[in-house]
Amino acid sequence: MLVVVTPTLFAQTDDGWLQWPEKTAVELGRRMRVSGRVGGFWGIRGLHTERAMNFELRATWMTPEVLRASARIAQLRGRRSAAEATRLVHAAEAAADTIVMVELDPREGSGVIPLDWAAYLQPKGAALDSGRAVAGTLLKGARDNPALAGVEKRDYDFDVFFLGFPLQDSEGRFVLAGAAQAELVIRIGSSEGSVRWTVPESIRQRGGERPN
Repeated sequence: MLVVVTPTLFAQTDDGWLQWPEKTAVELGRRMRVSGRVGGFWGIRGLHTERAMNFELRATWMTPEVLRASARIAQLRGRRSAAEATRLVHAAEAAADTIVMVELDPREGSGVIPLDWAAYLQPKGAALDSGRAVAGTLLKGARDNPALAGVEKRDYDFDVFFLGFPLQDSEGRFVLAGAAQAELVIRIGSSEGSVRWTVPESIRQRGGERPN
């Protein structure tokens, strides 16, 4: 699934987001939430009946806009001050270059997600040997920051994970340089699935890419 995001509504140094109505924050936060699947509709477990055949996938790219939308909702609903909301955003942005909230629901199996699953952020369609994929790292304590909670109500059928990704590759280059779309690839055992987004200008700025 592809989500197209309009140009950023604010400069990252602007505090105009602290004036967003809740409806605006919710609508903005939803723009980077996509759905997909890891594994096909029809899978074969063979002797490993303890394994799920496929997994329902939801992913929210916590772009600067989405972080601020989430923090604004937390501010309004939690009666927080502007300074508190701003601290939530700064803490989230300090945790990693960029963060994706991944939700997984095992289907047709045990309901257990293997510990060795992996996630990669890359330009859409990048070759396996291109070197343009960066691996995600599970972030401890991320669920305690309301700026990373997203704007949707928690669905407890899904396990929730927060993964931090670098925006530079091993040679210091912006990993999404020149890419119109970013792709999140999830690998669980021998199964893969992916979702993708249009790369917003705020991520290009955060990654150090200069405007054309």
